[in-house]
Amino acid sequence: MPDTKITRRTFAKTGAAAAFALTAAQTQRVRGANDRVRLGFIGVANRGGQLLNAFLDHDDMEVAALCDVSQSTLDKALARVGGKADTCRDFRKLIDRQDLDALVIATPDHWHAIQTIAACNAGKDVYVEKPLSITVYEGRRMVEAARRNKRVVQVGIHRRSSPLYARAAQFVQADKIGKVTVCRCYQLSNMYPTGIGKAPPSDPPPDLDWEMWLGPRPLRPYQATIAPYKFRWWDLYSSQAANQGVHFFDMIRWMTGDLAPASICAMGGRFAVDDDRTIPDTMQVTFQCPAGRLILFGQYETCGNPAMAQSAYAELRGTLGTAYLRDDLIDVIPERGGQFQDRKPRIEPVQLKASDEAPTKSGNKNLSLTSLHARNFLDCIKSRGTPHGDIEIGHRSTTFSLLANLSLATGSRLEWDAERETITNHPDANKLLHYEYRSPWKLE
Repeated sequence: MPDTKITRRTFAKTGAAAAFALTAAQTQRVRGANDRVRLGFIGVANRGGQLLNAFLDHDDMEVAALCDVSQSTLDKALARVGGKADTCRDFRKLIDRQDLDALVIATPDHWHAIQTIAACNAGKDVYVEKPLSITVYEGRRMVEAARRNKRVVQVGIHRRSSPLYARAAQFVQADKIGKVTVCRCYQLSNMYPTGIGKAPPSDPPPDLDWEMWLGPRPLRPYQATIAPYKFRWWDLYSSQAANQGVHFFDMIRWMTGDLAPASICAMGGRFAVDDDRTIPDTMQVTFQCPAGRLILFGQYETCGNPAMAQSAYAELRGTLGTAYLRDDLIDVIPERGGQFQDRKPRIEPVQLKASDEAPTKSGNKNLSLTSLHARNFLDCIKSRGTPHGDIEIGHRSTTFSLLANLSLATGSRLEWDAERETITNHPDANKLLHYEYRSPWKLE
């Protein structure tokens, strides 16, 4: 396996809201302010289609090319842009084009590294969906490629472009809810009893290039419970800890300023759902961070009832108050003293509302967070500034997810050296930080 040790790297904690404001306010652009950015899209099903819609909210970009391994998916996307784009089924044709400024990548997770690195090496900026990678090694190589080629790379952790969350990060890091010692987040969905279902191996749909879909992963027969979307329940191609968990981990990291966990312990299994999945239907992960904080993630796919006192994406439990994070509202509930302490409320209730922010519109359209994230990417292509979901940020948040999966796979509590990006207490587990690609695919 390639050497994964990272040296000569320092990490600084910066003011989250200040950094957000800086990149949001950049106006001096290398390109003209009215220049249209020519984009190519690789992967236009499901999330790729949502990204296509998000970029179409902005008039200073042009959808110049579309790529997908499914012809029917490609045809639908082409109709969405009025037939005014070139199409192909091999992403390398978009990599080689000299007339594209950037690529938007929304392929399955196991493709992100190969395509992003190739795009950076070809001088293109990249918007790549989360999770950034399927291995820690891939993620670091992607960061290195972006930096080496001086590319703008935005990862699709779209809440990074939320002004509300930026205010919340400033609020939490100013100790307004006290010392945060426990953070909780959950992926809840009652998929009992049949989950993603069962399907026998079969011929792929006639318009699907199945071997290209598999890419660097081993050849295997097509199965309807893998593609086009259910791959997220197969560990060779994705996981729910990465697919959904990375949103929560990134949100919490932003609020608290944590870089990485120091140790990780995951437990779980296939306890109730009877389907073709290779990932757990039930999983509980505890991360311990160097700052003295636990981050708890539960993937509960056998029960969907609320796991927190409020419906929220994340709960931050501080010594002065508890914050519940949603896209439209940050609700802070005061703490009261417990044993041997004064019982009076320690702070006043606080609510931060998205409705208090300046309108986020383009023409007559209210912009979603995904559209705001697309807007930030386009601005940074022009200014050469650092995007809100910069690749290093995306890599660190994705690493939480991947380490959770490794802990479960090895049945071990893992100790993590965040600077060298190695597991220090389980040498064999380091072998799982990457895998051998199927020929001819490789990281350049």
